[in-house]
Amino acid sequence: MKFLATMTAALLAASVLPAAAQVSDGKVKIGILNDQSGVYADFGGKWSYEAAKMAVEDFGGKVLDAPVEVITADHQNKPDVASNIARQWYDTQGVDSIMELTTSSVALAVQGLSKEKKKIDIVTGAATTELTGKQCSPYGFHWAYDTNALAVGTGGALVKAGGDTWFFLTADYAFGYSLEGQTSKFVLSQGGKVLGAVKHPLGNTDYSSFLLQAQSSGAKVIGFANAGLDTANAIKQSAEFGIVAGGQRLAALLFTLSEVHGLGLEAAQGLSLTEGFYWDRDDESRKFAERFFARTKRMPNMIHAGTYSAVTQYLKAIKQAGTDDTEKVAAALHGAKVEDVFARGGTVAKNGRLIYDMYLMEVKKPSESKKPWDYYKVLATVPGDQAYIKPEQSGCPLAAQ
Repeated sequence: MKFLATMTAALLAASVLPAAAQVSDGKVKIGILNDQSGVYADFGGKWSYEAAKMAVEDFGGKVLDAPVEVITADHQNKPDVASNIARQWYDTQGVDSIMELTTSSVALAVQGLSKEKKKIDIVTGAATTELTGKQCSPYGFHWAYDTNALAVGTGGALVKAGGDTWFFLTADYAFGYSLEGQTSKFVLSQGGKVLGAVKHPLGNTDYSSFLLQAQSSGAKVIGFANAGLDTANAIKQSAEFGIVAGGQRLAALLFTLSEVHGLGLEAAQGLSLTEGFYWDRDDESRKFAERFFARTKRMPNMIHAGTYSAVTQYLKAIKQAGTDDTEKVAAALHGAKVEDVFARGGTVAKNGRLIYDMYLMEVKKPSESKKPWDYYKVLATVPGDQAYIKPEQSGCPLAAQ
């Protein structure tokens, strides 16, 4: 009898263990690594961490019977700091995947390390197309937007509207170069001209000399190839020089709902921008946004909603693969169909790029806003196959396989 009882217990244990046994360390651990104290703190920051936790909670807190944990850290927009944190997470803290990764230089550095460590990274906060281009990784994914989508959305709309001469204020690092380059290329392809550009340090506070150069260029459009507080401060200071009053138009090439809120409609009205998500798009997005607001006291932008989607799809891929093994989860993510509150009809391409529709927005005038956070008019939908570089043209070797 004792023998039979022992065998029965063993068989029962074996029937319970297989799912959890397929999860390394018996836990799935996700790291949200981003800027939480600098110019991009509202852009993603601790709000992306909340979005990630919200995704885990909505998934049930477990996958394959293993608990899911989310941790976070501030990379201070420094690639070396980010790489050190990521290495520690991977080597000593059992982190399986790192996500968000605001700032292109940081995202490229961490994606390179993740490739070396054979770990999955999903970027929602950085923009450079290099992530799914020449520096792509079999374990790297780019989720919320990129510089090409922003250029096609905002740049294309303004050229069609007569804004055919441009001058750029560009953040002096990889993201700024990429955004200026992609937008310039698109403006030129549509018959427009680029009259000049000037680079400024990340986290700059005085834009006087840069704005004066832009104003004196006579360009119809001044494109801000920067983001976060850099863009907000430049827009505020442009009013002091009467740039818009003088007939020039401002294009915020990467500006989200969070920055519009911080700037206020009085200063932001009339800005053209492109986002991949708007909380007031439909009933589903409004319900999600209300839940997000209840825990953060703000409405989500595309980085927050994109992080929610990335975490959700990562957990779905683990469930589909039946394991958190990197190779098998990456295979499940590549080619995956993404249909959630963030992306409708999305597809993950061979180079790791999520292809989904973007939205061209115009910031409302104060008189047009009917309720809190009612900031955008959706002018047009930019189909995903137009917004993003075709995978086979991206320069990523994986797309040719």
